[in-house]
Amino acid sequence: MNFHELYQKLEFSPVIAAAKNEVELAAALDSEAEVIFILQSHIMELAELAKKIKASGKVAILHADLVKGLSSDEKAIDYIKQTTLFDGIISTKPTIIRQAKKHQLLAIQRFFLLDSSALENINRQLKYTEADLVEILPNISPKIIKELITHARKPLIVGGLIRDKEDIMGALGAGCLAISTTESSIWSV
Repeated sequence: MNFHELYQKLEFSPVIAAAKNEVELAAALDSEAEVIFILQSHIMELAELAKKIKASGKVAILHADLVKGLSSDEKAIDYIKQTTLFDGIISTKPTIIRQAKKHQLLAIQRFFLLDSSALENINRQLKYTEADLVEILPNISPKIIKELITHARKPLIVGGLIRDKEDIMGALGAGCLAISTTESSIWSV
């Protein structure tokens, strides 16, 4: 899976199913979502989780920072690449993003946008990591989304506190490529 293929899937189906457990994963696999984020997992289940997602024809993205039993360093990414079928990773850590890029994994850098200094930090870090996409949490105003897209020059995913179709349409209308949500009732919107 390369960035352009992911981009096409997200243009067609911009709601990303974010799953934290087996029940949510089963619902995500049955949803219309083309991309699934695994938000919480354990090292012993990684290969099987990726295999299930790939067997369904969907894109498998792992939140690398939230894997129990796996450290948050470059070797973790080496392990994910060698032992699983995940297409990419999410991380808040620049070193993890860079290592994922070295392995040709899709790299989504997650930021928590809490204030103006966090907004400035995004621009600095993206020059260093060269992430494929940026994910911002929590859901923010359309004005800030437009500003981020202009400054980051990367496709933007917005997540956190996405509750309904109105939230989806607001983020997409402001220029986001996609939204990620654990709210299964809107995965097929």
